[in-house]
Amino acid sequence: MFWTESLWMYLLGIIVAFTAICITKLKRKFAYWKIRNVPYLEPSFPFGNLQNPFKVRETVGISVKRLYDELKSKKLPHGGVFFLSRPIYLLADLESIKNVLTKDFQYFFNRGVYYNEKDDPISAHLFAIGGQRWRNLRMKLTPTFTSGKMKLMFQTLLDCQKNLHEKIALLCESKQPIDIKELLGCYTTDVIGSCAFGLECNTFKDDDSPFRKYGKKVFGSNISRRLQISFAVNFPKAARAFKIRAIPKDISDFFSKVVKDNVEYREKNNFRRNDFMQLLIDLKNNKLVTIEEVTAQSFVFFLAGFETSSTAMTFALYELAKNQDIQQKVRDEISTVLAKHDGKVTYDAIKDMTYMNQVLDETLRKYPPVPILSRECVRDYRIPGEDMVIEKGTRILVPVLGIHYDEEYYPNPEKFDPERFDEENSKNRQQYSYIPFGEGPRICIGLRFGIMQSKVELTSLLQKYKFTLNDKTKQPMKFAKNSFILAVEGDVWLDAEKL
Repeated sequence: MFWTESLWMYLLGIIVAFTAICITKLKRKFAYWKIRNVPYLEPSFPFGNLQNPFKVRETVGISVKRLYDELKSKKLPHGGVFFLSRPIYLLADLESIKNVLTKDFQYFFNRGVYYNEKDDPISAHLFAIGGQRWRNLRMKLTPTFTSGKMKLMFQTLLDCQKNLHEKIALLCESKQPIDIKELLGCYTTDVIGSCAFGLECNTFKDDDSPFRKYGKKVFGSNISRRLQISFAVNFPKAARAFKIRAIPKDISDFFSKVVKDNVEYREKNNFRRNDFMQLLIDLKNNKLVTIEEVTAQSFVFFLAGFETSSTAMTFALYELAKNQDIQQKVRDEISTVLAKHDGKVTYDAIKDMTYMNQVLDETLRKYPPVPILSRECVRDYRIPGEDMVIEKGTRILVPVLGIHYDEEYYPNPEKFDPERFDEENSKNRQQYSYIPFGEGPRICIGLRFGIMQSKVELTSLLQKYKFTLNDKTKQPMKFAKNSFILAVEGDVWLDAEKL
C-alpha cells in the first residue's frame, strides 16, 4: 500500500513538474514581442490572442478584425499578437500593408500556407507554394487569364445557366422560397467543373454529385481537422514528418483521378476544348508544367472559383433584396446596356455595366471572401523608420475585413452603398483600403474570371426576376463559425417574382 502511494506521488510530481516547465516556456514565448521592442496586444494563457479552438464562437476573420480594431484604438500602425504560442505580426496601417504586399515584396513573397507535396501533391498549388517555384508557375499561368482567354470561356458561363434558370422558374411559378446560396453553389460548381475539368457536373439533377459533395467537404471543418491544420501551420516541418495532409485523402484522390482521366481522354482522342484544363494540358505538353502541377492548379481553380463566386453572388442578391432601389437601378442599367448590344449578354456588354461593378465592389467590401491575407517573412526585415526587426519565418497578417469596416475609410460601414465606388469616390480612396483580392504580385490570379462569372449570372437573374427577402432568412445575418471563407451561417432564402 505504501509502495503504491509512493508511486502515485512520484508520478504526480513528474506531471506537476512537466506542467510547470511547459507554462514557464509558454510565458517566455509570450515575451517575444516585448523583448524585440515591438508593440503588442497582451496574450491570454494558453491560446494567446486566439479564441479557444475547442469552443469556436466566431470565424477567424472576425477574431482578427477585433485585434485590428484594438490596435487602431491604441493608435498603433502595427503590433504583435500570438496564435497559441506563435508570434504573429498584425498590420493596421495602409502604408505598412503597402510595404508588405508590394513595395518590400521581396521580403514577403511566401504566404506561409501549409502544404505537403510529398504525401499530398494536390496541396502544392499556386496559392500555397512560394519562392522561385511560385514565380515560375505564376509566370506560366498568368497568360491563361487574359481578356482573350476570358472571351473563350464566356460561352461556357452562358451554357451552364440553363439548369439554374429552370430551377428558379419552377420555384417562382409554385411561389416557393429559393435557397439562393445552395442554387448559386450548384451553378458555380457546374461552371468551374466545366472550365477547370471539362466535365458536366449535373449538380442540379444529381443530388449526390461528387463535385458538389467534395467541394463542400473541402470547406467543412471539425475540431480534429482544425487542430491538425493549426499544428501544421505552426509547426510545418513536424507536420510533414508526421505526414499530415493539407487536403483529406478522399478529396485528393477524387480530384486527382478526375484530372488524370480527363487528360488521358483528351490526348488519346485528340479532343480540344476552350477551357482552363486545355490551357494547362498545352502547358504540360510543352513541358512547362508537370501532370502533378496540372492537378494541383485545376483543384485550386475549382475551389476558388466555385466557393468565392457563389458566396459573392449570394451576398449581392441578399443586399439587393433588402435594398429595392439599388436593385432597380442595377436592372435599369442592364436594360440600357443590353439595348446597345442587340439584347444579348455578351462579354463586351458585361464590361459596360459600371453600376453593376459598383454593386459587386461594395458587396466584396462588406463580405470579402478571404477576410485575412497571410504572408511569411523570408529574411529579417527592418520596419521602415523604426528600430524594429521582423525576423525570418514570422507570419504577417493583413486584416482585410477590419480595413473594409474601418470608419476612417468607409463612414457608416454597415450600410450597403455602391456609391462608395463611383468614379469620383474611387479616385479619392486611399490605396490599399480596398483589397478583397489581395494586392501586389500575389494578387488573386483569377479575379477577372470571378468578377465576370458573377456579373454574367447577376445580369441574367435580375433581367428576369425581382428578388425580395423571405422570412425564412435569419436576421441579422451571421457568418459561419467554422469556415475560413467568409460565408453566411445557415441559408439565404429569397422570393422571386417574374418580370
